[in-house]
Amino acid sequence: MNERIWRLVIYVVLAFLPAPTANAAQTPKAGGVLNATLLEAPPSFSIHDETTISAVWPSMPCYSNLVLFDPLKKQESPDTIIPELAEKWTLQDGGKSVIFFLRKDVKWHDRQPFTSRDVKHTFDTVRETPDITNKLRVNPRKLWYENVESIEAPDPHTVAFRLKRPQPSLLLMLASGYAPIYPAHVPVPELRSKCVGTGPFKLKEYRQGELVEYVKNPDYFVKGRPYLDGIRYTVIKDRNTRYAALQAGRQDIAFIWEVAKTIAETTKRAAPQLLLVETSTNVNDHIIVNFRRPLFKDPKIWKAINLAVDRKGYVQAGRQGAAILGGVLLPRPYGVWGLPEAEQKKIPGFGDPVQQKAEAKKLLAEAGYGPSKPLKFAVSTRAIPTYVDIASYVIDQLKQVGIEATIEQVETGVWHPKMSRGEFEVALNLTGIGPDDPDANFYENFKCGSVRNYPDYCNQEVDSLIEKQSQTLEQQKRLQLVHEIDKRLQRDGARLMLGWSKEYVLMQPYVKNVVPHQSIYNYGRMQEVWLDK
Repeated sequence: MNERIWRLVIYVVLAFLPAPTANAAQTPKAGGVLNATLLEAPPSFSIHDETTISAVWPSMPCYSNLVLFDPLKKQESPDTIIPELAEKWTLQDGGKSVIFFLRKDVKWHDRQPFTSRDVKHTFDTVRETPDITNKLRVNPRKLWYENVESIEAPDPHTVAFRLKRPQPSLLLMLASGYAPIYPAHVPVPELRSKCVGTGPFKLKEYRQGELVEYVKNPDYFVKGRPYLDGIRYTVIKDRNTRYAALQAGRQDIAFIWEVAKTIAETTKRAAPQLLLVETSTNVNDHIIVNFRRPLFKDPKIWKAINLAVDRKGYVQAGRQGAAILGGVLLPRPYGVWGLPEAEQKKIPGFGDPVQQKAEAKKLLAEAGYGPSKPLKFAVSTRAIPTYVDIASYVIDQLKQVGIEATIEQVETGVWHPKMSRGEFEVALNLTGIGPDDPDANFYENFKCGSVRNYPDYCNQEVDSLIEKQSQTLEQQKRLQLVHEIDKRLQRDGARLMLGWSKEYVLMQPYVKNVVPHQSIYNYGRMQEVWLDK
């Protein structure tokens, strides 16, 4: 089956956003160092171990994928996937085999040759096959590759993914920033503190909590790339200080995961020359209740929490207008798979806030809670301003129905392991999805047994529906199944969805070819970026 036809029968290619305005007519200039900010130190350089943009963004310049979303195209789709370590690929066995033909001119940063052995090693490690020598510490995306039956490396430059069934989403997941190829000759634990990749930039210096600095890789396999001599990521924890550094010209681009609309607009007014780009993040905001705890065995409790929170208020107060309401999948205009607005409004929690708060009080009373016996619990959240802002809003909303909640702030290095172990009562969480595809979301966050299924939600009927949509080749039929699953997950309280954040990327006007995508996880390679100064 022809690959292009195969992909087109699965997806409707949608051009939601205008074409990039990246001065394509200009001739790129080589040289210069891009000065960029980070809001926190990366928890590690091992992307396969991590679940945060704080790891993906500063690590992507070091690595390469088999395939990648075109960095110069805003809207990601099957048709924007370009070759990277794989020169080309083909489908066989009715879509059950994906054969990648690898480049022959690639070296790791330590000068060792790149081969098919590295690809097999990487994904066998993620899949946790019996013969691997080192396990990932967390392995959040193991279930992305649950459908991969085996990976074969018949020669140094050919890799075959043998699937249990056709899976339209596989290429999109492989194109994500969450799918780098690791060197087979470097133990995985070492990759947490250093980066040995094949990407456009080599790690020059890492000062934990302060600096990540890269230098141009002279052996990079793409001729004439990268344009930059290097990248310097400086950790600036205070949000106002980060923006002040950009405004003063000490930084070239703000960290792309700021989502601080009012500060971005204020900075733009103070420094009109700055470019301000509005897009989405492909990150959703939600509340998690821990179904392991006896308190939440009574559905009245989590339903009351869900009904207590005014969703429109969340957009205005919690997100300062920088969000759109939505369910489990990213809605239009940025996403392909999310519920239509009219359908989302029918989901509990997205209705009239006055009526819903009254219903929440009634449910609490039926569960035995009221003014003389208020429900009390802690709301855990990550110790980052964005998280804390929304958690504070949620706590205020809960107070209005008689729930006495307190905030627990958790540092990033502890946050994801703590959530995976279920060491929380209620949590305000943000979850980013690599590619805009249901498989990446459902398998990672809702399937029984996934380490990122933080609330421990498990429904075998829903799991069967997830499997069914994954192998449905006709796009409209798959969309109907996805909408059914989305509604079911929300009504079951798998995650109490709030909405999806927008992004406001600020950069100096001389920074060229940084084209923000609708997902923040997939355009940090930086091989096309150049400085017009």
